[in-house]
Amino acid sequence: MTLPRRRVLQGAGAFVLAFGATRGAHARTVVAVRVWPADEYTRITLESDGALSAKTQHLASPDRLVIDIDDLELDGALRELVGKVSPDDPFIAGVRVGQYQPRVVRLVIDLKQPVRPQSFTLDPVAAYGHRFVVDLHPTIEPDPLLALIRDKERAEEAARQSVQDALGEFIGRLDRPRPPGAPAPRAEAPAPVQTPAPPHPSAAAQKRIDRLIVVAIDPGHGGEDPGAIGPTGLREKDVVLAIALKLRDRLNRQPGMRAMLTRDADYFVPLQERVRKARRVQADLFVSVHADAFMRREARGASVYALSTNGATSAAARWMAQRENASDLVGGINVRAADAQVMRALLDMSTTAQIKDSLRVGREVLGQMERIGNLHKPRVEQAGFAVLKAPDIPSILVETAFISNPEEERRLRDARYQRQVVEAVATGIVRYFARNPPLARNRTL
Repeated sequence: MTLPRRRVLQGAGAFVLAFGATRGAHARTVVAVRVWPADEYTRITLESDGALSAKTQHLASPDRLVIDIDDLELDGALRELVGKVSPDDPFIAGVRVGQYQPRVVRLVIDLKQPVRPQSFTLDPVAAYGHRFVVDLHPTIEPDPLLALIRDKERAEEAARQSVQDALGEFIGRLDRPRPPGAPAPRAEAPAPVQTPAPPHPSAAAQKRIDRLIVVAIDPGHGGEDPGAIGPTGLREKDVVLAIALKLRDRLNRQPGMRAMLTRDADYFVPLQERVRKARRVQADLFVSVHADAFMRREARGASVYALSTNGATSAAARWMAQRENASDLVGGINVRAADAQVMRALLDMSTTAQIKDSLRVGREVLGQMERIGNLHKPRVEQAGFAVLKAPDIPSILVETAFISNPEEERRLRDARYQRQVVEAVATGIVRYFARNPPLARNRTL
């Protein structure tokens, strides 16, 4: 006997509905958890196979953040979050994870200090799936200029203490009794520190320098954004941080100069925030350090870029700018942040004078880079790099080498080559300021 056609269709419809309900009720799966601690802020990332929905509560006594994530079952990946918290994390004392309700996982983040939490979701991009992000910011943002001054004071105090210790040791040697007939110890002058002397500015120009020159050094990428990855796995974010740390130390040894980093560890900083940091310390120069990949693996050589508001100077420069400007998508920014529109407006205020000065310092650095290896282009290239759009700070982006080239990846791993890059960039910076001393400002360091 055959069933009526109507009944067959009804049965099929019921099957489709049941199948659809089962599929829709399928819980999300967390595929990775990551914690990025830093003095500036700590980020927690949950990567999953589908978009996560969560409710957050910020509770006091004790200070903690409670996050309930819907449509989720507790699994091994989530339990790993507990062990990923570093003891020296400035914000997180610990994390507890549990199945709060059926299909609801509760995270409790015990805090070391009051925080200003932000949570948001990110759509899949690059190698990442869906991400749920929690950023823990301090309630009071530290003053980077004050930190720079205190760092300078600590360095000077350490230098004074080192001289006193050496003098005390020498006096102690003089005071020790000598065997009969033994000659008196001779005072040995310490070996002079060899530093290249920059060209001396004129007397009139020297009068204009009544403060420390501040250089903002920007290691590209970081945290969720690894940057380009070389043939053997070297990550751009790691090598440029190593170079930036060396460059900071090199410039700090230069009389009358002080350097600050937009990031000093492995965490992500949005492009707009990098610019804002430089402006908060009233930087005289912004130097972004990169080691990018290119479409062709045979591409090689160092490059220096400045901003352009009238289109890129080459197709390669345009491609590089587009690649770098996509960093925020990979690193993950909270587009709902209150100052996003303000910062976008600020970054459209770049001036002709800023670009002119950027080209000057870019030529000085490029000339020094040519001494240590090949150049990708013999002139400073220009394109619309978002990170170079500080309206009142000369800004350059230095591509130290192409990490996508196997030979240059090997060079980037080499500490000796890193030091050569640092010396070339530092010398170019010193030469630029010797010829273009900054105007006096109200504040002094």
